[in-house]
Amino acid sequence: MKTLDRLRDGPVVPVQAWSGSAIDDPLVLAAMADAAQRNGASGVRMQGVANLRAARPRVRVPLIGLIKIEYPGFAPYITPTVATAREVAACGVEIVAFDATPRPRPDGSTVETLVTAIHDAGCIAMADCANAGDALAALAAGAEMLATTLCGYTDESAGTPLPALALTGELAELDAFIVTEGGVHRPADLAAAFDAGADAVVVGSAITNTDWLVGEFAARAPKGPGSAR
Repeated sequence: MKTLDRLRDGPVVPVQAWSGSAIDDPLVLAAMADAAQRNGASGVRMQGVANLRAARPRVRVPLIGLIKIEYPGFAPYITPTVATAREVAACGVEIVAFDATPRPRPDGSTVETLVTAIHDAGCIAMADCANAGDALAALAAGAEMLATTLCGYTDESAGTPLPALALTGELAELDAFIVTEGGVHRPADLAAAFDAGADAVVVGSAITNTDWLVGEFAARAPKGPGSAR
């Protein structure tokens, strides 16, 4: 069964942790990835070489890999260079996700060179887009997957309501595998994304971000966050 067919119509669960979190440990995140697949995730999305290497032996559903790294003076931070794309692919993932905006990258690479590097490594290219223009350019470069990941997180798309259902609907008209990612916090959001035309929907913080989840509940408790008993 082809990778994209295995992802289709299911929730894709990102497993990651905030820097400094108590769960920011490759073995812990690998266990969480395993738990996600055992309970119905059609795919797992993870960042970081150490995390991907720890998870790969345990994850049997398609694994989407990326590296998050910030370079001073450059906005892209999701697999922003050809070298990082190759590092991710070397972890044995089926899919490499990358920033598909036209913003300058530290190695001078483009969407086209990133997609080529991903394909040369034998992986599927997942373009994290902010708008339809990004998606069209990524599709022309050969990316098989178009995601709404960066909608709301660039200067031009700031303030866009999430999940990006309008963008999902636009992308659904294209000949590609469409993923809604960002702001999917309730089962109703997932259903709305599929209704808008998504082939798969990413559900992250609402499932695996322990720090965010506990903080949301603690903020509404009488004691509040950080209070001592």
